[in-house]
Amino acid sequence: MLSLKRCRILVVDDFPDNLFLLQSALEAEGYDVDTANNGRIAITKIEASPPDLLLLDVMMPGMNGYEVTRHIRKNDHLPLIPIILVTACEEASAAEGFEAGANDFIRKPINFDKLLAKITALC
Repeated sequence: MLSLKRCRILVVDDFPDNLFLLQSALEAEGYDVDTANNGRIAITKIEASPPDLLLLDVMMPGMNGYEVTRHIRKNDHLPLIPIILVTACEEASAAEGFEAGANDFIRKPINFDKLLAKITALC
């Protein structure tokens, strides 16, 4: 019997509207989606139950996406979770994201078809 496992995605963004839009759109595509509004909450959720993929905003107060990525990659008790960094900031560096351990990088406003292609490739 073929088992179709649904991909679990954790979306992390400090803007509630972004979380709502991404969660709604991804759930409509059949993904299981959880959210976190800051890096510390994301890390707590990831350590408790690692998602299949992390969609992570770069620019957040407190702990930014690069720091969250580094923290995850340094934790030997976590599986290798694919991380897609998301940013609206033109100065944000894809190279810095890749150095931190991210798998991919996308700029806002998000082209949802491109995002889905990236998610499909990683999840």
